[in-house]
Amino acid sequence: MSAEAPVVQARESIAAVRDEIAKAVVGQEGVVTGLLAALLVRGHVLLEGVPGTAKTLLVKALAASLRLQDKRVQFTPDLMPSDVIGQVIYTGGDFRFREGPVFTNLLLADEINRTPPKTQAALLEAMEERQVSIEGVRRALPEPFAVIATQNPVEYEGTYPLPEAQVDRFLFKLVVGYPTPEQEQAVLARHDAGMDPHDIASLGLRAVAGPEELAAGRAAVAAVRVDPRVQAYIVAVAGATRESPSFTLGVSPRGSTMVLRAAKAWAWLAGREFVTPDDVKTVALPTLRHRVQLRPEVELEGATPDGVLSGLLAAVPVPR
Repeated sequence: MSAEAPVVQARESIAAVRDEIAKAVVGQEGVVTGLLAALLVRGHVLLEGVPGTAKTLLVKALAASLRLQDKRVQFTPDLMPSDVIGQVIYTGGDFRFREGPVFTNLLLADEINRTPPKTQAALLEAMEERQVSIEGVRRALPEPFAVIATQNPVEYEGTYPLPEAQVDRFLFKLVVGYPTPEQEQAVLARHDAGMDPHDIASLGLRAVAGPEELAAGRAAVAAVRVDPRVQAYIVAVAGATRESPSFTLGVSPRGSTMVLRAAKAWAWLAGREFVTPDDVKTVALPTLRHRVQLRPEVELEGATPDGVLSGLLAAVPVPR
């Protein structure tokens, strides 16, 4: 077996996850690819979409296809940090640590903006350092580990918007949109045939990849080449957001590195060992849309972060 064989096998196995998820979720191919790219670079994902667009089902199908453990937490105003990360309890005449749902591979933080900042912040250490500290003891989280959080973009009453410091920890903000009429009819046909979206086992999903393939994929993604000219292009795009009169907050250096990592994962999933400017353009919106802030007067005029970013991408010279 050649040295490249395990890498090729890992890519094929991870690509096969798309077909398995399609057994449960119709459409959303871009979101699925974004989730896979995030896992390949140890990134976290913020999913934004109206209720009923299969966000929870998507995460469960992803976990089942990758042989990963997943847990779901419904974030509510009365949720406490200990409900997420765990707590030390006294039982049987001794103190012991009871793990919270954060001790898993994929944590689905449902409607993360419905819980107060104190509980939201409980995830910061887990997302950044992949550990939790309780009573002065650090406890490592399983590997792989990723937070996939959801937000409802239409209901803001009683919500707590994520602060910039925390939203910046997410690699991607992926928008889960409505299906096309054809896709929605396919959904209806599946339900008419008896599909139960709450019973993942009944959907026929197979675990076509696992932690081993993810580890091999991560090593291969790390080796993907990025030409200095493409690096300079990423820096130029980030600089354009800082100079844009439409933004009060531009992209930080962390944002630039996130674009680099995302572009490497995207290139590898496409079967290439080098990053192109098109890879950068493809990942720019989901990687940057949550790292910029529009000026209020610009927002009142109907502008959106995606619209302004698209204009900047069109204006920044592309390396040849």
